[in-house]
Amino acid sequence: MDFTIEKYRQLLAALKSHNNFSIKHDVDNRPLFSLRIAEIESSMDIQTSYYFRSKDFTTHAETIRAIARMGHTIGYHYENLATCNGDIKTAFDDFCLQLEQLRKITPVSIACAHGSPLSRYDNQELWNHYDIHTLGIDFEPMLDTDFRHTLYLTDTGRRWDGQSVSVRDKVPQSPILSHTATFSHTDDIIHAINDLNHPIHRYSLLVNTHPQRWMPFGPQWLKELLLQRTKNIIKRIIVKKSQP
Repeated sequence: MDFTIEKYRQLLAALKSHNNFSIKHDVDNRPLFSLRIAEIESSMDIQTSYYFRSKDFTTHAETIRAIARMGHTIGYHYENLATCNGDIKTAFDDFCLQLEQLRKITPVSIACAHGSPLSRYDNQELWNHYDIHTLGIDFEPMLDTDFRHTLYLTDTGRRWDGQSVSVRDKVPQSPILSHTATFSHTDDIIHAINDLNHPIHRYSLLVNTHPQRWMPFGPQWLKELLLQRTKNIIKRIIVKKSQP
């Protein structure tokens, strides 16, 4: 059974045997689910990063503080270009405003774009006009990671091979690995890490998850499965339309 709490524990245990990995979480929805994941990671002596959207700064401020107190890093999951309808100056001003709002809750020096799949605007394009690093942001994963040496694994689409249903959550893939491995399920990643001869060990790993997808098996698990299947149909259409 994939995308359960127990499966996530197994993934963490495997990752601890890899010589270089980091985990980031895009908190798109259900911030309280992130608290549960953060507690599990903390119990296993793993520190990760959690990126929150501005819609949750007020209603889930205590959740953000609780996760930070465990030693995890808090980041801003920005979507300003999409919410400001592509207006560059307005989006930049809004980014600065929302960043300061989050910093009133906890120190913040990292940020990562929300995909905003239903918007025609790519939030990362804001940095074609401004320098995010002048705002006290030390690390933006998609801008500051060397993907020639880092393998990006993301559960977008509630799967690990979701390129066909990902509008923006994707990076240039490592050419050697792309010809030798396909990860569809979490067990595929676990087995690869446990195989010391697997090419996955040639790379640093950047693992991206959406915590609302990981939960005990039950009605909510089934609801998330069906909801994501519906979303994937829509996103697959958007991806095809965006292709030349």
